[in-house]
Amino acid sequence: MQTQPDTQRPDTPATVASPETDGYTYIARQPLVDRKQQIIGYELLSRVSATATEAPTTHTRASDTAFLFNALSNITTENLFGDKLAFINVRLEDLNGEHFEIVYPERIVLELPRAAGDDAAIIADAVPKMQALRERGFRLAAGVFAITAPYAAWLPLLAFLEVDVKALPAGVLPALMRKLGSSPNLKLIAEKVETLEAFREFHDAGFHLFQGYYFARPQTVSAKVLNPAFSTVLQLVDLVNKQAEIPRIEEVLKRDPALSFKLLRYINSSGFGLMSEVTSFRHAVMMLGYKKLFRWLVLLMATTPGNSAASAMARNAITRGRMMELLTAGTLSDADIDNAFVVGVFSMLDVMLGVPLDKALEEISLAEPITLALKHHQGTFGPYLQIVKACEQDTWEDVDLHIALLGMQRRQVAIAHLEALAWAESIGI
Repeated sequence: MQTQPDTQRPDTPATVASPETDGYTYIARQPLVDRKQQIIGYELLSRVSATATEAPTTHTRASDTAFLFNALSNITTENLFGDKLAFINVRLEDLNGEHFEIVYPERIVLELPRAAGDDAAIIADAVPKMQALRERGFRLAAGVFAITAPYAAWLPLLAFLEVDVKALPAGVLPALMRKLGSSPNLKLIAEKVETLEAFREFHDAGFHLFQGYYFARPQTVSAKVLNPAFSTVLQLVDLVNKQAEIPRIEEVLKRDPALSFKLLRYINSSGFGLMSEVTSFRHAVMMLGYKKLFRWLVLLMATTPGNSAASAMARNAITRGRMMELLTAGTLSDADIDNAFVVGVFSMLDVMLGVPLDKALEEISLAEPITLALKHHQGTFGPYLQIVKACEQDTWEDVDLHIALLGMQRRQVAIAHLEALAWAESIGI
């Protein structure tokens, strides 16, 4: 397996950033391979910059929350681990944290640390939390310390045992394998494998998975951050907490293209575990439900700079969306009118993300008619998008060409444009 540098920034519109970073978010990933050296998963590691080679020294619930949120809503699971497993470090005191509520557990492995001082109370306190996580579908991993007597209650709950092969004393391996003979369902991971000889030794001993520089160094994945307006996030948190009507929530959601983009990208990612495609904001809210949407918004609020504001690009994007709604009203179905708004808003994705449109669209799953309109100005929504863009540029010859095909009047387009501008102004964008 070819080694890749830890400082690579792939050409992808993915993202994680805090106010202290450069507008990008960074997560490193290091592969784990099976006995045939096929990748079965990645360990995900927080990074503060593209050049950082180590995780931040502070490891808190806040940092872990931001890490998980950014992995799902900014970089996305497709860019990080695809259909493989994701191994994530956690803290014992946070095993019942609400940040796990937004994660679909099917392919998540939580790596547990050793309890400070092997404290019996801390170890015992973790057991019911571990059981609850297992029941929800998470898999658990821990270091070789978990086979010692103080952790006897942990061992049956683990799916993986991680062994640092560089730290393992010489001659101990046979005894370790004999002791683990009573746990046949426990998969053994050899960590810090740096040579062919080490791989062969632990392969022959019966280890199942391997990780280390011999296979690949950590690779840093980055993405540009799109920060929604903080005031919009706060308003949505309030509405969802009050369980307001879905149309009211959708109305506020439509005001912020960065927020709506994050939401659709999150709910359509494999990390959410939804099998059907979600293309409209109303559908997204209905599929998430109030509880999960509330948790997602709270995490978004925690990772959004308080001074962020909607930009001129955001104003233009929602104006396009509103104008698309107005032009299609009375002609298309309600579902298609919703999709027309999505087309208008997401027609600015390339500008907002700073990448080609094709790259931006790789980050989110959209219905084919929407993609067709965005990429080629074709299909159901294509002509309407061309009218909107031509109206922006004041090229009325182009407007006339497309409205003639749709049986519309120039006055109708002008009114829709003015109403869309007024609407954007009225909501403070």
